[in-house]
Amino acid sequence: MVEEGARRRVVVEVCNARNLMPKDGQGTASAYAVVDFDGQRRRTATKPRDLNPQWGEKLEFLVHDPDAMTAETLELNLYNDKKAIAAAAAGRRGGTFLGKVKVAGASFAKAGDEVLVYYPLEKRSVFSQIKGEIGLKIWFVDEPPPPPPPPAAAADGKADAAAEKKEAADGGKEEKAAAAPAAAEEKKPAAPAEEKKAEEAKKDEKKPEADKKDEKDDKKKSPEKGKKDGEKPKEEGKAKEENKKDVVPPSPSKAPPPSPSKMELAAAAGVAGDLEIRPQSAAERSMAASAGNASYDLVDRVPYLFVRLLKAKHHGGGDRQPLYAQLSIGTHTVKTRAATNAGEWDQVFAFHKDSLTATSLEVTVHEEAKKPTAEGESTPPDANLGYVSFDLHEVPKRSPPDSALAPQWYTLDGGHSGGDVTTAAACDVMLAVWVGTQVDEAFQEAWQSDSGGYLVHTRSKAYLSPKLWYLRLSVIQAQDLRLPDAKAKPMGPAFPELYVRAQLGAQVFKTCRVALGSAAAGTSNPSWNEDLLFVAAEPFDPFLTVVVEDVFSGQPVGQARVPLSTVHRRSDDRAEPPSRWLNLCGDEARPYAGRVHVRVCLEGGYHVLDEAANVASDVRAASKQLSKPPVGMLEVGVRGAANLVPMKIAKDGASGSTDAYVVLKYGPKWARTRTILDQFNPRWNEQYAWDVFDPCTVLTIALFDNARYKNGDASKDARIGKLRIRLSTLDTNRVYVNTFPLTAVHPVGVRKMGELELAIRFTSPSWLTLMQAYGSPLLPRMHYVKPLGPAQQDVLRHTAMRIVSGRLARSEPPLGPEVVQYLLDTDTHAWSMRRSKANWFRVVGCLSHVATAVKWAHRVRTWTHPTTTVLVHALLVAVVLCPEMILPTVCLYLFLVLLWRYRSRPREPTGMDPRLSHVDSVSPDELDEEFDGLPSGRPADVVRMRYDRLRAVAGRAQTLLGDVAAQGERVEALLSWRDPRATAVFAVVCLLAALVMYAVPFKVLLLGMGFYYLRHPRFRGDMPSAGFNFFRRLPSNSDRVL
Repeated sequence: MVEEGARRRVVVEVCNARNLMPKDGQGTASAYAVVDFDGQRRRTATKPRDLNPQWGEKLEFLVHDPDAMTAETLELNLYNDKKAIAAAAAGRRGGTFLGKVKVAGASFAKAGDEVLVYYPLEKRSVFSQIKGEIGLKIWFVDEPPPPPPPPAAAADGKADAAAEKKEAADGGKEEKAAAAPAAAEEKKPAAPAEEKKAEEAKKDEKKPEADKKDEKDDKKKSPEKGKKDGEKPKEEGKAKEENKKDVVPPSPSKAPPPSPSKMELAAAAGVAGDLEIRPQSAAERSMAASAGNASYDLVDRVPYLFVRLLKAKHHGGGDRQPLYAQLSIGTHTVKTRAATNAGEWDQVFAFHKDSLTATSLEVTVHEEAKKPTAEGESTPPDANLGYVSFDLHEVPKRSPPDSALAPQWYTLDGGHSGGDVTTAAACDVMLAVWVGTQVDEAFQEAWQSDSGGYLVHTRSKAYLSPKLWYLRLSVIQAQDLRLPDAKAKPMGPAFPELYVRAQLGAQVFKTCRVALGSAAAGTSNPSWNEDLLFVAAEPFDPFLTVVVEDVFSGQPVGQARVPLSTVHRRSDDRAEPPSRWLNLCGDEARPYAGRVHVRVCLEGGYHVLDEAANVASDVRAASKQLSKPPVGMLEVGVRGAANLVPMKIAKDGASGSTDAYVVLKYGPKWARTRTILDQFNPRWNEQYAWDVFDPCTVLTIALFDNARYKNGDASKDARIGKLRIRLSTLDTNRVYVNTFPLTAVHPVGVRKMGELELAIRFTSPSWLTLMQAYGSPLLPRMHYVKPLGPAQQDVLRHTAMRIVSGRLARSEPPLGPEVVQYLLDTDTHAWSMRRSKANWFRVVGCLSHVATAVKWAHRVRTWTHPTTTVLVHALLVAVVLCPEMILPTVCLYLFLVLLWRYRSRPREPTGMDPRLSHVDSVSPDELDEEFDGLPSGRPADVVRMRYDRLRAVAGRAQTLLGDVAAQGERVEALLSWRDPRATAVFAVVCLLAALVMYAVPFKVLLLGMGFYYLRHPRFRGDMPSAGFNFFRRLPSNSDRVL
């Protein structure tokens, strides 16, 4: 939040552009940029005849509402100056638009954190010919509010202002000729600015015609405006001069100065002439409307009885003990905390209306009894100060956006102390009672009857994953190394081996070993030139430790620490981060042990994957400057669950209970519902929303049984089930209300755990924006220009998982590591016979269409259906005679097939598929193996049996790989003369085939080959063909493998 009265400025530095589209007909362009933000417009200078212009200009904008800056969009349009083209090319007119860039206000960096970002230029329409990119630096500066003037200075300032107004009124006629307004004080600075702008417009020949036309209109209007505005201040000045002695200026301490308007702020910053108010776009209006009407409309409004107890007032004097209140509704009885004698509680209680078994509410106030001073004395009962009763049928109803119900004082009846009923009321209590829903703002922090009251582990919360960065450490070389004394180990190698070990938190990575006297190390300066990649989470660890170690002695040569606050941040690979020399510190005998040359930077152009890539929910880069505005909004209503199985079994085994809650994960935001205690059919009716930046992402939802609210962090929450929903399978602006079955895989077997009812809506204001997202890369640019290896990416992903799990476990209430790891799928890399079978049958399912086509071709070839074979003959003739119709026919056929299958499309989102997961055909031993960790904790005979089974499966896979390799080796043998006779026969056949193809027309040849392939079985033998036999007889390398 910005301090009240402070001003915020946004600075846009237009650095340069690259590879622009030529627009003047001579292979060049004269480019200038126009930047619009918050109703203000700025323009850079024109760079004539340059496809790679360099500006280096800073444009400043005043932010009228700093809190709404994140919702604004900065738009830059790049134009070709037509006047420069006309002056250089004798009136030639070309296209003026060179591209545009839109930057969301949420991506603006604070002053000092800005980096140079190259944005690709976008098209204005489908037919625009645009290419190139532009480099920008965007940051904002918060200026502190000016100190209030002293009272004397304020009075003098008002007198000076009146005098200035009088002088301005007297000189109004003279300023009419100059076409400048001579009116109010806030318009005086605008006059020289407009005159200067008009003069510059006459001198500047490169300004576009549109701007020139606007300036002419302003020049025509300005004299009239000055004339009209100049008369009124003149009269007001005379009136104020007459009554000057009678008017007493107010004291600044009593009446603060009025806040300046938007126009006055713009004029003070020198931007009054460039101010432009733009209407809200249709996309923004649609998104705002959907967001405003989407409050809890996907779930049922559940009625709750709210009781807010504020404080109690005691009528009697003397020394009083702490007070507490007790609420009673049928079987519900709950107490507030004990407060001081003033009795201030300020607590809210929410009772589920369906669970109420009475028609009245009774609030009783008690005073704690004094503790006995002598030992052995019994503690007297608490004093009952009285009660107040409410009929539930007369309780008012309230629903937002109504204001909160004001609490009132109620006099207590029936007060007594130790059995003596008092004749007068002893206490008053301030409270409010109303009937609301879970939408009420007091519901989240209230005592809730269905979730255990004020238990921390049962509350509903939203969590944010820590912002993750890749930290790249490039170790270049070391110099002036002073090795430690190696007298303890005199039998060392002639050239000691050194490596660099870097540590960030719990992450430790090492470079390769380099011998000190080797060619790679030179004389005494070893060189590595390796990159080490870490995962850093905000707030960052304070230091990155770099240690040079000797392999032989086992002692560190020296170490250095790099503060992460000084590390350079970059968003792309266009500029290398600056390198630095780190002085190594040794032991006491070697305070200076040499120095190491490194390059350290935080990679903001990557997206740090903390979940599997196939179920990713966020693909944005770490750098804020590379973020784009959302393409839509995802809303999920967690309505309830049904038929949940008992997760906690009583000791006698006759009964059980389930305390269920739901966790939703999309992007960096996690949402957790409240825990409904001891319910097999819980109803949450909670709704959450996320911004969607890519439609091809996945929402993950899991259901757990809460075990921490009883046993604390010592126990783990049990899994009930999980499901995923891919957003690309959802229709936009449609509400899906579905019940998803929950199936969980346990070591003892696979069980159906119940059903989860959800309401989902994916809203997008622009269909064209969604289509553009399908054509953009899935991951940021750095993943393609400087990709990470699969093994390295897997290690970094598991490191990110551990960081996220550790951070969320320290929240309040904590989100347990078992919950985070279950939603992030940390065990997908582990071996599982069930998953291997599922993946194998997925491959078979994908190839089943090819197998079906092969079977159909075989039936046509063998004349199983003579009519079909005759039609195929006719189709073959048509294709050979009209080959230009092949591709159009194929495309039309695919279109008709897709149109036919549109009727059988999936109409509802699908959850987890037990059949696809092969949970029905899995054996108990395979499930036990799947849940066995690394290293195995099973007995030796069980591990031996599983190892033998794995060897059998791997043997079949090994044979399959050998057969595939043999086919390729036969082709190589045919061309390498390994079998001289076979290769000679093949060479003769190739020569004869070439002669035949030269002599016979190609269409006739195709028809002959097609008719031969489709010949009747009467003309075909039962044995394999000669060509097939010839290929099978070719040698492979399988006989040469040991």
